[in-house]
Amino acid sequence: MSLKITEECTFCAACEPECPVNAISAGSDLYLIDASACTECEGYADQPACVSVCPAECIVKA
Repeated sequence: MSLKITEECTFCAACEPECPVNAISAGSDLYLIDASACTECEGYADQPACVSVCPAECIVKA
């Protein structure tokens, strides 16, 4: 159960502060989600917070 950020990432940083478990970090040219830490916001929100704020719609189920 985790999400991933695709190559369409615009490196805008909108997703990183939204993650309640700090699973998102900056890579060299796109943001990355630590699959072992990602909970898809289960227990925190009804839907993944990062998906809700991503303007590029590049966060998908892994």
